Amino acid sequence: MLLPHVVIDSLTPEQSRTWRTHFAPQPGGRSPGIEEGIWRRTQDPRNAEQSGWQEDDHGRRRIVHYRLHYGIDHSRPTDRLVMEELYLYVSWLAPADEIATHRRDLEKWLFEGHWRPTGDNAAWRRGDLLTTITGYDVHPQDERADRDTPAGFRSIDVVVRSADYHLPRTSRNLPWDVLAGGMRVKEQRGTPEYADDLAGLLDHLPFVVEAGCGTSIEAGVPPLHWLHEVYRVTARTGNDLTQGYAFTMAPAQDVLVKEVLTDTGRKVDDMVAMFRHLLEAEPTEAHLLLKAMYDGGHAVGPVATHNFDRLFARAGLDEAFMRRYDQKTPPMDYPAEARALLVIGLHADRRDVQRRARERGLRVFYVDTEGVTENGTRQEYLIEGAREGDVIVRSEANPALRRLAELLQIGR
Repeated sequence: MLLPHVVIDSLTPEQSRTWRTHFAPQPGGRSPGIEEGIWRRTQDPRNAEQSGWQEDDHGRRRIVHYRLHYGIDHSRPTDRLVMEELYLYVSWLAPADEIATHRRDLEKWLFEGHWRPTGDNAAWRRGDLLTTITGYDVHPQDERADRDTPAGFRSIDVVVRSADYHLPRTSRNLPWDVLAGGMRVKEQRGTPEYADDLAGLLDHLPFVVEAGCGTSIEAGVPPLHWLHEVYRVTARTGNDLTQGYAFTMAPAQDVLVKEVLTDTGRKVDDMVAMFRHLLEAEPTEAHLLLKAMYDGGHAVGPVATHNFDRLFARAGLDEAFMRRYDQKTPPMDYPAEARALLVIGLHADRRDVQRRARERGLRVFYVDTEGVTENGTRQEYLIEGAREGDVIVRSEANPALRRLAELLQIGR
């Protein structure tokens, strides 16, 4: 496995400009060319259905943290998008016998994947990648947080990274700091109103925008649950709703590490596919209509979004990036003149943004399909944070904003 790993072999001139303008490292700010994700899964009575918690069977934990660095290779006649650095961390807390079995499985997978020992019993190398395995009676991060380890449990950490890549301690601690923040508890939904369109928004102008992944999906970017499958966060083995969304909660179920160690090239291709799709995507009609609404004074403030595809910025809008792990809820700017928050799903997941809007007296409107369709099967996916007084328009973004533009007489 050699790095850099090619993601797009030949960028168009427009894609190269998009990279330079929107994804190249920003002095003093975040680096949009770094893709990062964290999932922590623990057993708790509040997530018993997904985690398998029972009174006499609990205490398991799984943490997944990945960080991929992208860049442009200028060595060819045309630019290439490449993944320059890779970091993947998987940590398990489970009964000691399961951890021992998992350790044996890991060594078998390393052999099958042609990884070579480095001379350090805990490290193996394959090309430009290095894998380390570390077991603990008590995990150092549990000692750091003064967390108890269940009796008869052990931990094991697996790190797959670029051989010369070293993550700063603050970044290594990040998933554990997120874990210390507690699990996200499902909100109790209120009784919002439903409407056919956003006509009611005209009585509450100007509005601020919060956007979930719906606009990105319509632009051809895979949904977030696609990443859940790439990183095997749930026990689903394919794009099939009938398999449900139970968490992966036992080391024997850890297909992710098995795939990385035994079929490295194909799995890395899976891991970088999201970034390839987002660079190939273009702003949709919805993004451009929102730009026209901002230009007309109907919308104000930055677009709050946890999407990392930069599509709003590429449409000429300011973004307030909310997908942050170092802050529970990043600050959100509500201009004094704002009278409403337009939340464009599916779903805008920073519910504190909506809570803060209500505290400031803003009316909250949602555009959201409230459902997921896969393989011809639709599963209801209600907005859990909706409250009394909120208005929901069940629609995709493009038709809903097209209708709103008509109501605002944009383009006439």
